[in-house]
Amino acid sequence: MTLTLTALAAAVRLWNLGLPTDRGTPVFDEKHYAPQAWQMLRNGGVEDNPGYELVVHPPLGKQLIALGELVVGYNGWGWRVCAALAGTVCVLLIVRIVRRMTRSTLLGGIAGVLLIADGVSHVQARIGMLDIFLAMFVLAAFGCLVIDREQVQARLATVVREGRIHDTDFGPRFGVRWWRFGAGVLLGLAGGTKWSGVYYLVAFAAMSLIWDACGRRTAGVRRPWAGTLARDLGPASWAMAVVPIGAYLATWWAWFSSETGIDRHAVGKAIGAGGPWGFVPGALRSLWYYSAAVLRFHEGLYTPDHPHPWESKPWSWPMGLRPMLYYYSSGAAAPGCGRSDCVATVMLIGTPALWWLALPVLGWAMWRATSGSDWRYAAALSGYAAGWLPWFTNIHRQMYFFYMTPVAPFLVIAVTLALDEIRGRAGDGTERRGTGLLVVSMYVGLVVANFVWLWPILTGGSITPERWNAELWLPSWR
Repeated sequence: MTLTLTALAAAVRLWNLGLPTDRGTPVFDEKHYAPQAWQMLRNGGVEDNPGYELVVHPPLGKQLIALGELVVGYNGWGWRVCAALAGTVCVLLIVRIVRRMTRSTLLGGIAGVLLIADGVSHVQARIGMLDIFLAMFVLAAFGCLVIDREQVQARLATVVREGRIHDTDFGPRFGVRWWRFGAGVLLGLAGGTKWSGVYYLVAFAAMSLIWDACGRRTAGVRRPWAGTLARDLGPASWAMAVVPIGAYLATWWAWFSSETGIDRHAVGKAIGAGGPWGFVPGALRSLWYYSAAVLRFHEGLYTPDHPHPWESKPWSWPMGLRPMLYYYSSGAAAPGCGRSDCVATVMLIGTPALWWLALPVLGWAMWRATSGSDWRYAAALSGYAAGWLPWFTNIHRQMYFFYMTPVAPFLVIAVTLALDEIRGRAGDGTERRGTGLLVVSMYVGLVVANFVWLWPILTGGSITPERWNAELWLPSWR
C-alpha cells in the first residue's frame, strides 16, 4: 500500500512538470530561487545576487533546487524536480506516520490519498519554491518523535514489568534516544530551509517533554512532572536545542567556506573585531550580522500603499479563502482547448472538500485532545498550531497562503483521525461499522473528485474561459 501510494504520488507530482514557464523562465517566486540555485552551482554553493543586496532565506532549500538543476539543467524540470520528489516523500511519510499512530493500514492509506489530493501540497510540489522542503523536514521530524514516543512507552513497560517503577520518585532514565536525536537534526535542516522551522522546533520539543511526563504518570511514577524535569529536560535540551543548532549551521557550509558570500567577512568591516563578543569566531559573528539584516528585512516587509494582489492574512488560511495565482496566460499563449481564447493558469488552492472542514475538524481535535486525552489529536494540533499561530504576531507584514504548505499534512492527520471515529470501533455492530465505512469512503471519493475537478488550474492546463470561471467558486478566489 505504501509503495503503491508513493508511486501514485510521484506520477501525479511529476506529470508534465516542466510546464508552465514564463517563456522559458521561472514563474512567480521561482524567479528568486531558481536563479539563486543556479548561482550556487557556479559559485561553490553560495548565492551572489547583488540586485537584492541580501538573500532572504537560509541556503538548504535552494541547494536542493540546485541539485535538480545540476542533473536536469536550467529549465522547468531542473528547478522543480527536487520539489516534486520532496512532495512525494511527504506522501510516503504521512502513510507510515498515520499507520503507526492508528495501527491501521486503511487509515494510513486514507491519509496518503488525502495528501495526494490536496491542492496546496500538489502545487507546492510542482514549483521551485522552498516550502515543500520545509514540509518534508518537519513531517519527517514529527515521525521520528512518534517513534521515539513508542520506544519510551516500551522502556517504561519493561520497568513496570520488572517491578522497578518505584525505585525512585522520579522514575527511570530512558537512555539514548536516537529517534529524538534524528528529529533534532531534521528540525535543524528545517530551519536551514526557512526560519519558520524554528516554530516547529519549539512546539515539538514541548510536545516531546509532555509525552515523557504523561508516560511517566501512566506508568505510575509518583512525581512524573518532576521526574521529567530531572531526567528528561537535560537530554531533551541536547537533542532539541544543541543538535538542531549544529544541523542549522551545517547548512551554511558553503557560506562559511566562501570568500564571496554576502557579509561573509563583516567582522572588521561592517562590525568591529573587538568588543564584548570578540571571543566569538568571526565567521559566526558575520553570520549573526547577516541574519540580523535578513530579519530586519522580513520584519519590515510592509506594503500598505501597494499591497501584493494575492497577499492574505492568517485568519483566512484554514479554509483557504484567499488562494494565490502563480501563473496566467490566455489566447495564443495558452493553446489546447480547441478555441482561440483559451486560458492556462496555476493557482494555489486547498482542495475545498478537505480545507473547508478545517474549523470543525480542529474544534473536534481540541475537544478530543482535552476531554479524551487523545495524544494523537494533540500531536496533530501541535504541528498545525506551530505553522499557523506564529503569523498572528506580526499581522501587518506581507503574508501569503503558501505559508500553510507545511501545515497541510497535519490537517490531513486530524481529518484522518476524525474519519477513524466515523468508521467506528471493532466492538460496534456490523451495521454501524458498515455505515461508517460507507461514509468514510464517500468522503474520500469526494476529496479525490474535487481534486480532479481542480486539476486543470493546479497544473496549467488549457481550458475555456467558461471552465476557468466555473473553477472560481468564491469571489475571494478572483
